[in-house]
Amino acid sequence: MHILVLGAAGMVGRKLVDRLLRDGRLGKNDITRMTLHDVVAPKRPERAGFPVEVLAGDFAVAGVAENLIAGRPDVIFHLAAIVSGEAELDFDKGYRINLDGTRMLFDAIRLVGGYKPRVVFTSSIAVFGAPFPDAISDEFFNTPLLSYGTQKAIGELLLADYSRRGFMDGLGIRLPTICIRPGLPNKAASGFFSGILREPLAGKEAVLPVSEDVRHWHASPRSAVGFLVHAATLDAAKVGPRRNLTMPGISATVGEQIAALKRVAGDKVASRIKREPDPFIVGIVAGWPRNFDPRRALELGFTTAEKSFDDIIRIHIDDELGGKFAA
Repeated sequence: MHILVLGAAGMVGRKLVDRLLRDGRLGKNDITRMTLHDVVAPKRPERAGFPVEVLAGDFAVAGVAENLIAGRPDVIFHLAAIVSGEAELDFDKGYRINLDGTRMLFDAIRLVGGYKPRVVFTSSIAVFGAPFPDAISDEFFNTPLLSYGTQKAIGELLLADYSRRGFMDGLGIRLPTICIRPGLPNKAASGFFSGILREPLAGKEAVLPVSEDVRHWHASPRSAVGFLVHAATLDAAKVGPRRNLTMPGISATVGEQIAALKRVAGDKVASRIKREPDPFIVGIVAGWPRNFDPRRALELGFTTAEKSFDDIIRIHIDDELGGKFAA
C-alpha cells in the first residue's frame, strides 16, 4: 500500500506519520511506500521498513498535485491548509491554499482515470456558525462565519460530489480543536486553548484572550490520529453518500480547562495564566460551535482517547513532556 500525506510537517501530520511507521500497516494492508509532502520539507524518518519519499513545495501551484498523485497512492491524507486566524487575515492566501489547492488535488485524481484512492480530508467544526442549539447534531446545517470555515465547507461539498461521481473514495472528518497542541504557538485563532495549558505546564506564562465562560469542542492529538487512521480503513458502504462526519470530542469552558489544569498540575501552574482580552480573538470565538452530538461518527466506530479534560492534560504530559511538568 502506497500512502501520501499532505501537510506531513504539521503537528497532526507528524504524529500520523509516526503512527503509520510504528504500525507498518493500515487496516489489513502492509504499507510498502510512503510519500510525505508539505510547504517545508517534512522530517525524513530514520528507520522505515519501506521507501519514504520526502517532498517540499506549494501544493496549490499548477502541476504539483499531478506530480504528487503520479505514483497512484492508495490512500491520501489531505491535511494541508493554513489555519483559521491566517485565513481570516489573508483572504487571498486562504482561498488559494484551502480551496484552490484542494480542488487541484481532487481534479488531479479525477483526470488520471481508472484510479479511485481513499482520500481522507481534514475538515473542521468551523463549517458551523451561530446561532447554535445546545448540541449540534448530524442534521445541523453549515453556515460558517469565517473564511476558513467557508473554505472547509466547500471542500466538503467537492469531496462528496467527486466521490458520488466515482472519481475517488473520499471521507471528510470535521476535527474538534486539537488540544493540547505541542510546540510553538501558531496563527490559529484557537491557539490559546492549548497555550493556556501548554505554557504553564512548561513553566511559562500564558495569555488568555477571552473570558472563562467561552465553551468549545476539543480532542487530543492522540485522538486526531486515531480518527484519521479509522477514516482511512472505514468501509465506504457503511458511510453512504454523506461523506463528511463530525468527530467526537469533549465540550468544556475555558474555566473548566483551568480547573482541570489545577486538578492535574496544581494551583501554582494555573497561576501562570494572565487575562488579557483581545477583541479580534473574542469576535472570532463568538461564532464558534460549543457542543456536539456526533452520533453518526460514534456509530461508525470513531472514538476518542480521552473521557475528560483531565485526560487531555495527562495525555500531553505523557506524550510531550516525558511524564513531568514544571510545578
